[in-house]
Amino acid sequence: MKPLKELVFEDESAIVTIKQWIYKSDNRNGAVLLPALKEQGEKELFRLQVTTKSALGAVAYSTGGILLQHGWLRVLGSGHPHLTRSVTSWTDDCKLDNALLVADDVIGGFFALNGGCFDGGEGEIFYLAPDTLDWECLGIRYADFLNWCCTGDLSGFYEPCRWRRWETLIPRLDGNQGISVYPYLWTSEAKKRGVERCSKKAVPMEELWRLALYFRERLDRG
Repeated sequence: MKPLKELVFEDESAIVTIKQWIYKSDNRNGAVLLPALKEQGEKELFRLQVTTKSALGAVAYSTGGILLQHGWLRVLGSGHPHLTRSVTSWTDDCKLDNALLVADDVIGGFFALNGGCFDGGEGEIFYLAPDTLDWECLGIRYADFLNWCCTGDLSGFYEPCRWRRWETLIPRLDGNQGISVYPYLWTSEAKKRGVERCSKKAVPMEELWRLALYFRERLDRG
């Protein structure tokens, strides 16, 4: 294990570039950087054993997390009162081996940095899509993923799963809550109705994670 002094590079931190991406997000993705508490940032960086020269290390050390599009998408950092989950604590809670859960969205989509958990694509981001329950390789690494979060077409990516006036509901949640859509988005009934006519309820993110794993297992068994 490397000591903290070998992980922190204040003058070479990737946070400078990340803040430029956040600035470019402007009104399109509306990225909001949650400030980090020094002790929490140090603890998270030490647990990850990456340097602040990397995008992951910079986010873990210098942010409590990043919220995008009114909090629809959350990139995990070292934790903040509005988003208490950190990368390592959330991954531990979810018991995901050989991967890091680095971000999620309010409808139960989870982004994981592959460390051998999934076939192929090591070091790349995988997305557990709530409308398929499949882990999909996005073919990009963490830094490119973060850039996409800030400057990419999030609205186009999420358009099939959004409903009218979603912007009025999402800001009422904190970063540890999501929206349970019923019938579940992956079902034929939901696809038939369309998300607009499905019911929606605020629930803890833990519930969305457990449900996704439960139904994935049932579907795998046929």
